Amino acid sequence: MAVSDMIADMLTRIRNAARNKAPRVNCLNSKICAGIAKVLKEEGYIADFAVIEDGRQGILRVDLRYGSRGESIIHTLTRKSKPGRRVYAKMAELPRPMAGLGIAIVSTPKGVLSDRQARAQHVGGELLCTVE
Repeated sequence: MAVSDMIADMLTRIRNAARNKAPRVNCLNSKICAGIAKVLKEEGYIADFAVIEDGRQGILRVDLRYGSRGESIIHTLTRKSKPGRRVYAKMAELPRPMAGLGIAIVSTPKGVLSDRQARAQHVGGELLCTVE
């Protein structure tokens, strides 16, 4: 089955796996999905990720992270820019989810970055999703 929005598919799989307390989840691999997984790992929302070659595009295996009492680290995962309506933000207009406790993931000319990294590098771009 063809997936028209790979980012939304990845975020939904992670959201569902976190709700079900699954240790890991498999997603379809792409450069942008691997970039999102890299940002989530750097910010501490997931434990690790790996790209598994399967002869086609590959599989992105994401190991989820939970708190000491088993609570989910990811509370909400919201897609902002969609194929039907792209959302772009300048550096000064990047959102601060939960007053800076969450992150926004941005696709910039310098790669996929968190909102903090984008502000530090003085770049804006397409606002992909927010994580709280």
